[in-house]
Amino acid sequence: MPNTSVVLQSTIQCPHCGHAQTETMPTDACQYFYDCENCKKVLKPNAGDCCVFCSFGTVKCPPIQEGECCG
Repeated sequence: MPNTSVVLQSTIQCPHCGHAQTETMPTDACQYFYDCENCKKVLKPNAGDCCVFCSFGTVKCPPIQEGECCG
């Protein structure tokens, strides 16, 4: 059953330096790259994940929350 209340805020934690930043997720596309504000490394999704929010965020991306296939 799809989630009727999609959360658009997710906190991404950099796996390299541990820096955490809350971001608003796009609703119309997956975000494949994310630049860490602290260490400047570019984050990419882990294997099997559609976007950086699914890999490093506290909340999965909107399509995944809605039970849809993303990417």
